[in-house]
Amino acid sequence: MNEAYVVEAVRTATGRRKGALAETHPIDLGAQVLNALAARTGIDPAALDDVVMGCVTQGGEQAFAFGRNCVLASDYPVTVPATTVDRQCGSSQQAVQFATQAVMSGTQDMVVAAGVESMTRVPMFSNLKLYEDAGIGTGSMSPMMINRFGVPSFSQFAGAQKIAENYGFSREDLDAFAVESHKKAAAAIEAGMFKDEIVPVKTGDGMFDTDEGVRPGTTVEILGGLNPIEEGGVLTAGNASQMSDGSAGLLIANERAIKAHGLTPIARIAHVSVSAGDPIIMLEEPIRATRRALEKSGMSLDDIDIYEVNEAFASIPMAWLDALNADPAKLNVRGGAIALGHPLGASGARLMTTMIHALRDRGEKYGLQTMCEGGGTANVTIIEAL
Repeated sequence: MNEAYVVEAVRTATGRRKGALAETHPIDLGAQVLNALAARTGIDPAALDDVVMGCVTQGGEQAFAFGRNCVLASDYPVTVPATTVDRQCGSSQQAVQFATQAVMSGTQDMVVAAGVESMTRVPMFSNLKLYEDAGIGTGSMSPMMINRFGVPSFSQFAGAQKIAENYGFSREDLDAFAVESHKKAAAAIEAGMFKDEIVPVKTGDGMFDTDEGVRPGTTVEILGGLNPIEEGGVLTAGNASQMSDGSAGLLIANERAIKAHGLTPIARIAHVSVSAGDPIIMLEEPIRATRRALEKSGMSLDDIDIYEVNEAFASIPMAWLDALNADPAKLNVRGGAIALGHPLGASGARLMTTMIHALRDRGEKYGLQTMCEGGGTANVTIIEAL
């Protein structure tokens, strides 16, 4: 079977909701990442077999063959196909995994895996509201689902709160974790660590090239002044991921494509897997998914140099560290979604892009990425930097 390699990995800087990227159409965000992948690798885009695009809220400007629309807005020829994937927060990590499976099988040789989300222009859950406003249907939970699980809806907030309670995390614990995320991200920006991975985006004010959600001066005391999301709970806007706008993408190829196009890979994809568990608590599945991935790959956490565990809420990576007895010094070494933002459909590719560049910059070998996802699923990808 073929190996799957990453030839290039890029992202936009992440914009705050209603921030620097608010006037940029999400299709154009995706197109600029596609163009950057071609420009940086020197490939002829006509040679691409497919584009797999992650996007969660597929409504409004992100509706109607969204991945294909990104291709049509780019400099790629119209002969390049594309599709759109929704595995909730793991959508573009799943895009990478689908691309990996395609090139490993040999049915395709070179595929772009990417993701986009504009949470400014297409707010979270706005695709559900369209149906409510039209008076059509009863929402995303069917009678059979409600009867099976005994709840009228699945809530990520309730799941994250329950995880904090189960692991004994206090409000101060979560806020302290959030402060560290901002500190790591701010240090990475100050040191220019994101320069190689970020594609500058044209905006009305010029070129946007720096993540704008990072708060270098925040403290536990400042975060302690925020109101909880739910009364009596420990979750706040300060210890949860930021709603954001952004895009990211990777060029995935097998040996045949690398030889044919004279490419130099920057990483090898060593393992891909996905698992699913309890849809009610929902966000704890990365723990079981990681154990399963390590068993299937014959590796241990001691073999892994850095981990990227998405900071949807601080309680998620904290529980992952606790349950797996993992080294916190290896976690989200350049900050996570609490500081850098969480543009839903783009985050999987964003985390992987940052992880690959961090591994190479640090002279390290293996990185493991996992994300909690709506419905109780979790992807795991293990990368070997080259």
